[in-house]
Amino acid sequence: MSLRYILLGLSVPLIWGMGFVFAKAALANFSPILLMAFRFLVTALVLVWFVKPPAGIMWRLCLIALIAAAVQYSLTFTGLKGLDASTAVLVVQLEVPFIVMLGSIFLGEHVGWRKWAGIAAAFAGVMLIAGEPRLEGSYLAIAMVVGGAFTWAVGQVMARSLGDIGGFTMIAWIAIFATPQLFVFSLIFEDNHMQQIADADWVVWGAVVYMGVIMTALGYSIWYHLLGKFPVASVAPFLLLLPVFSIVASVVFLDETLTVHAIIGAIIVMAGLAFIVVERWPWQARAANT
Repeated sequence: MSLRYILLGLSVPLIWGMGFVFAKAALANFSPILLMAFRFLVTALVLVWFVKPPAGIMWRLCLIALIAAAVQYSLTFTGLKGLDASTAVLVVQLEVPFIVMLGSIFLGEHVGWRKWAGIAAAFAGVMLIAGEPRLEGSYLAIAMVVGGAFTWAVGQVMARSLGDIGGFTMIAWIAIFATPQLFVFSLIFEDNHMQQIADADWVVWGAVVYMGVIMTALGYSIWYHLLGKFPVASVAPFLLLLPVFSIVASVVFLDETLTVHAIIGAIIVMAGLAFIVVERWPWQARAANT
């Protein structure tokens, strides 16, 4: 992988990690589901002009948008509102073991002992983080983020059944379908919408634009571009940097603090993820080539 593609790979966790920081700041003004509705509205308005409706699978895309976007982001970002961004992004990493487990159950994908060990470690690390004394009373928020991670994994398994329809097409139509779904969810579960919109300043709308254009449209475009050129095993390890970028940004920009308890849990989660996503360690690759 050339330096250019390495830099592109590094940009993805940086873009996504910063997205949690922008979202946490915007949640001071917007309720979570309304914020996500505006996020996907921006994404849809940016991408809809460049994609054609894929024939025969529109209803399936609508269902995937409901599960992997509307329900998932409602759960994840409602939970984020009650947690530090640094804590939430670590819990969100359960997406990886969840998708591995669901792939094994529903897609018949092979999961070796190393991946199962990584799954166990990731869950143990999240349990350690959740048991931190300062998070007492935040268990519902943590459960919602875990639920969001699970529904994201379900959506990805559903998306795999569509075949290769193109990253832009997938993102655009999920955004198009998710936007009205999220606005309906917000009308049902949230209130005071007009006042929130009236009170939003340029910083809040800037966060919405970042999440819609940079985090979603650009971030996923780069991600799918890399997946189209390199094996998953070469690209997936970049995701290990997502919590690192997010935690550093949370400490710098949101003045959050990390306790020893949380750091130990984070290390365990990251180690578990490494066992799951890294197919071959560097020394194994060298040995195979000798």
